[in-house]
Amino acid sequence: MELFEYDREVIAKFGAVCGVDEAGRGPLAGDVYAAAVVFDENVIIEGINDSKKLSEKKREQLFDEIILKAKGYCIATASIAEIEEINILNAAMLAMKRAVEGLQIIPDIVLVDGNKTPDLNIRSVAVVKGDAISQCIAAASILAKVARDRYMKKLDEQYPQYRFSKHKGYGTKLHYEMLEKYGISEVHRESFLKKLRIK
Repeated sequence: MELFEYDREVIAKFGAVCGVDEAGRGPLAGDVYAAAVVFDENVIIEGINDSKKLSEKKREQLFDEIILKAKGYCIATASIAEIEEINILNAAMLAMKRAVEGLQIIPDIVLVDGNKTPDLNIRSVAVVKGDAISQCIAAASILAKVARDRYMKKLDEQYPQYRFSKHKGYGTKLHYEMLEKYGISEVHRESFLKKLRIK
C-alpha cells in the first residue's frame, strides 16, 4: 500500500488526520524537535518516505514541497533544560504535543510515529514504523529532521570546535573526540554524558 493510500483510509474513517514525528532523541547535544502535518486527502507527494532513508538534499527539497502542500503544519521543540529535567522520552512527547497544539487547524485524529502517544485532547494512535506507512507521518519526520539539522548548523557557527554540522550532535567518534578535547558545552545534554569522564 502507498503511504497516501493508508492516510486516505484513515481520513475516510475518522476525518482530518495529522501525522506527528520527532527528531533528535539520540544526540548528545541540542534540543529535540517534532513536527505535525495535515494534508487534504487528494494530496500526493512523490518520493516521500521515512526521513532517515532520504538524502539530505532530497529532504530539503521535500521540506519545501510539504510546507507548500500541507493544509496545516507546525514544528516545535523541547529544550535541553527540559530534556535534563523530565528526560528525553518525556521531552520528545512534549515537543510532539506542542507541534499538534500549534497547528492552525484541529485534526480529528493524530497518528504518532512509534509505540507511545503524547498527552493530547484528540484521539491519537501510535503507529510503529509509521514514517514508512503514513504519508503525513513521513512528512512530519522530514520537517522535524530538516528543521533540527538546520538548528545544529547554527549551533556549529556558535561552537565551531565541536563540528556539529558534521555529526548533528550524535555520538560519533569525531564528536567524542571533540568532547574529550574541549569538554562539555552549555548545549550538550549532560545526562547523556555521565558515563564519560568529561567536565
